[in-house]
Amino acid sequence: MEELFKLASNYGFPMVVAGYLLLRLEPTIRDLQKSINLLSIIIARQSNMDMKEINELINNL
Repeated sequence: MEELFKLASNYGFPMVVAGYLLLRLEPTIRDLQKSINLLSIIIARQSNMDMKEINELINNL
């Protein structure tokens, strides 16, 4: 039982910090994902791809 408390004290704090940071950064990560997708579509359009081909590429990811 004492070993369990030692493990919780050793790994508990980093897990709490990681969870907190993940929750705080999630909106930023989602915004970055949207920006990357939009830029991918823009680049594909500049490469003379039509929307059907772009949608196929997006669905294959």
